[in-house]
Amino acid sequence: MLYAIIATDIANSLDQRLAARPAHLARLTQLQSEGRLVLAGPHPAIDSNDPGAAGFSGSLIVAEFDSLSAAQSWADADPYRAAGVYANVLVKPFKQVLP
Repeated sequence: MLYAIIATDIANSLDQRLAARPAHLARLTQLQSEGRLVLAGPHPAIDSNDPGAAGFSGSLIVAEFDSLSAAQSWADADPYRAAGVYANVLVKPFKQVLP
């Protein structure tokens, strides 16, 4: 089943994000290579694809997991959590309708 991982950053998270980004992307790349990643990306803190120093306000990942608890465990182990980037993370079942 698909699950949405919806994370909200702490204020001024850009430095922590940049430091933890390689490890974060490695885990996403692993999901992608397994054919389980639907989409992933950050929410810019301002209305721009390149927010610069404004940074990001959170992230969205939609991926396939065996269960809600497996998705939660995966999200809990995210390097952004360990680095203190995320203030909170919500994991919810997701039903893709389109496309």
